[in-house]
Amino acid sequence: MKEGKVEEYRYITLMEKPELKEKVAYWFHSKWGIPKEAYLECMNAYLDHETDYGWYFCLCDGEIAAGMGVIENDFHDRKDLAPNVCAVYTEENHRGRGIAGNLLNMAVEDMRSKEISPIYLVTDLIGFYERYGWEFLCMVQGDGEPELTRMYIHH
Repeated sequence: MKEGKVEEYRYITLMEKPELKEKVAYWFHSKWGIPKEAYLECMNAYLDHETDYGWYFCLCDGEIAAGMGVIENDFHDRKDLAPNVCAVYTEENHRGRGIAGNLLNMAVEDMRSKEISPIYLVTDLIGFYERYGWEFLCMVQGDGEPELTRMYIHH
């Protein structure tokens, strides 16, 4: 943040700014190492109204400050626990400002408005998601992962 400048955050869905699709797919790829094409496939299904599962972003001065998506399954063995919030990421210089929490709430409300509830997420973090109404549900096996990971639910 530049001296004396107040950063302004703008929360949007990919449906509101579909022209950002390539940019955000590459951004997610750079954060998580999942092929850009996998993100584009999910984003195209959303933009083409083949799924109600959305993509949510926070922009600051036109740049992506944070983002996340909702997909059927986030690479784990409990295919019955769907949909899943995925790819939650906030740029380091924007952390600690409630951005991820706002995006999580945005996704939960969007899914609820489409009568999709509950929703799930997998994470190794303890204590973060609980702040936003998520509850620990069980341990799940990640695809190709030797250790179990935590599954959370939001009603």
